[in-house]
Amino acid sequence: MTIFSYRATTREGAVVEGVIEALDERTAVERLRATGIIPLSVTAPKKGVRRRFSVRFSRGDLLTFTTELSALLSAGLPLDRSLNILSEISESSEMKGIVQSILKSIREGSAFSEALQKHPETFPRLYVNMIRAGEAGGVLDVVLDKLNEFLETTKELKEHVFSAMIYPAILVTTGGLSILVLLTYVLPKFSVIFSELGTSLPVPTQVLLTVSTALKTYWWGALLLIIGSYLVLRSSIRTDEGRKRWDSLKLKLLGSVIVKLETARFCRTLGTLLKSGVPLLQALNNSRDVISNRIIASAVDSVSKGVKEGKGIAVPLSNAGVFPPLALSMIKVGEETGQLDTMLIKVASTYEKSLKVAIKRFVGFIEPAMILGMGVVIGFIVLSMLMAIFSITEIPF
Repeated sequence: MTIFSYRATTREGAVVEGVIEALDERTAVERLRATGIIPLSVTAPKKGVRRRFSVRFSRGDLLTFTTELSALLSAGLPLDRSLNILSEISESSEMKGIVQSILKSIREGSAFSEALQKHPETFPRLYVNMIRAGEAGGVLDVVLDKLNEFLETTKELKEHVFSAMIYPAILVTTGGLSILVLLTYVLPKFSVIFSELGTSLPVPTQVLLTVSTALKTYWWGALLLIIGSYLVLRSSIRTDEGRKRWDSLKLKLLGSVIVKLETARFCRTLGTLLKSGVPLLQALNNSRDVISNRIIASAVDSVSKGVKEGKGIAVPLSNAGVFPPLALSMIKVGEETGQLDTMLIKVASTYEKSLKVAIKRFVGFIEPAMILGMGVVIGFIVLSMLMAIFSITEIPF
């Protein structure tokens, strides 16, 4: 038996918190519902408490909003009552204000999707279209449940990528700072000693001292160069042509990782939209928007044209030439069996797992490469200093 902490609301809107003992999370939810309260979140204490951010409406807040609204609607509460409860129990002032604004729009006669559409910075077009499809089919609670699953999976994938890159980032930062300290603080101390001795230094030491002196004297120039390069690159990326060149370079350097990421993202989005009742053409346009790489997104543009011409989706995707053969084969099978939405979700799950393995391999390769690079630079600095020290013994006294 495991002890779960829960947060729930009564049908009158009162919020209650506590703990409950159950075999698993599903059993805990069923036991709470049997007592007449509506569970909003049930978590195992040892796994940590979900953090909330009140500074802005983050993706975490969007996931919390979707999860809790889905729970309330599944319990049979009307939409306006559910939103009213969420506005009262929200711990984020930003979220509270947005929910109250949505509730006000609904009471004035707007549809839920129309109310969400008034906050594009908070609710993406994909989110709004899925809600609209749920409203049209009368299955809003089901769509919210699928949205919750979609957001959970997306969040998990992003967190995996982020956590995998933490160590390389720390390694680069600490290694770079170590080299900077050696060049700007340690070496100048030795250069004074060597200049007083008046002996000719080894070539590596002379090169190192020249670099050290230049860096110490013209550090502001180096800083301006770095900032200027960053600004130029950012300005270039903001243009269509510059963004395409940048995305093309990323494909050449990290082709496998990027293709798997975009395949998983596109297929999960398209599959989720189709399962929610969104028409295929509209679902394709929304799914294209989640592809961040312009080269792949441009290739997907031709898919909509192929669908309009009655070619289905598998053939135009194959002609686009950007998705892996396995994904295309699975999509073709799904289309032929009438289970395209289910197969797209399976493709996404397959490539999300494959992406995690690819990221692990990439990090496993880049870590020793970075350590080796830092070691070579620091080793050159140390060796140059030792050569200079050894050359002192050749000075005639």
